[in-house]
Amino acid sequence: MKDKLLLLSIKLRTLLSDEQGQDLIEYALVVALIAFGATAAMSTLSSDINKAFLNIASKLTSATT
Repeated sequence: MKDKLLLLSIKLRTLLSDEQGQDLIEYALVVALIAFGATAAMSTLSSDINKAFLNIASKLTSATT
């Protein structure tokens, strides 16, 4: 029984000290940060583009009348 507990303890220690999956989590966090930044930038950019097209449309409307 002690041997099985010792083996289980050793397996748990190796699992806890294994850092193989850590890189995947770091990459996922970087991708999430980039996606958040892109979303914030796109909302600001779309607002600016919309204002530019509205400005062009109003100038074209006033020029044709």
